Amino acid sequence: MNHRPSIELKLRYIGEENDIVCLDESFFINDNYQIARFTFGSQILELYCLQSASTDFDLTGQMVWPGAELLNNYLSKNSDILRGCSVIELGSGVGITGILCSRFCGEVVMTDHNDEILTRNIELDDSSKNSACSAKLKSAKLEWGNSEQLDDILQRHPEGFDLVLGADIYILFYTFIYYFSSFQQASVPLLFHTVKRLLDVGLKKKCRFILGYVSRAKVMDDMVIGEASRHGLRITEVAGTRAEIRNLGGVIYEITCP
Repeated sequence: MNHRPSIELKLRYIGEENDIVCLDESFFINDNYQIARFTFGSQILELYCLQSASTDFDLTGQMVWPGAELLNNYLSKNSDILRGCSVIELGSGVGITGILCSRFCGEVVMTDHNDEILTRNIELDDSSKNSACSAKLKSAKLEWGNSEQLDDILQRHPEGFDLVLGADIYILFYTFIYYFSSFQQASVPLLFHTVKRLLDVGLKKKCRFILGYVSRAKVMDDMVIGEASRHGLRITEVAGTRAEIRNLGGVIYEITCP
C-alpha cells in the first residue's frame, strides 16, 4: 500500500490566529471515476473523470472544468498551431487537453501534482482506436515552484517546448480563497515562476503559454494578470476568443517573454 505524504497548508480563519493543519493528500482525491465522452471539432475523446465535485475534496483536477472546454474548443478550431509541436501542459487534471493535443502534436507531456488519473487516461487512450495516429503521451509530477521536479522534466527536454498550455489551473486557488488565502496567494506566483522558466528555456523555439481563463472573481482576474506582468511576461488576449461557457465568461490569453 502506498503512503501519500501529508500536505501542510496554512489556514486563516476569520477572527482567529493562523494555525497549521496537516491534511493527507487523500483528502483531495475521490477515485469514483466514470468514462465520459467529449467532442471537440472532429475529435472524440473518452476518458475517466468525475461527474461532479465539492469544495470538500476533488480539488485537484479530477473532473473537466469549463476552462478546459474553452481551451479545447479553441485548439480544435486552430489545430495548425499544434501540428508537429512539443507541448507541456500544466495542471493537466484528467488530461483532456493533452489528449486532444496528442492528435496533432509531435510530443505531449501532461503534468500535475497527482498523476494517477493521468496515467489511467493515457492507458485508456493507448488502447483506443485513435492511438495509432496520436503523439506519444507522457505524464510527469510537477508542483509549481518545485525546482527538482521541473529540473527532471527539463533534463529530458533540454531545448524546452514549443507550447505551454493551461486551463482553469487557478481553480484550486479560487476554491480556497476564504479558508486558504495564504496558500492561494503564495501559489499564483509559483505558477508564473514555473511558466517563466519554461518560456525562458524554450526561448529559441519562441515558446508561448496559452491559457484558457474563466473569470470567477475580480480578485483572481487581477492576480493572474498582475503576476504575469510582475514576472516580466507579456499577457495578451487572443482576439475573438471571449465566450460564455457554463454561464461563466471565458477568454484565451497568450503569454510570452517580451
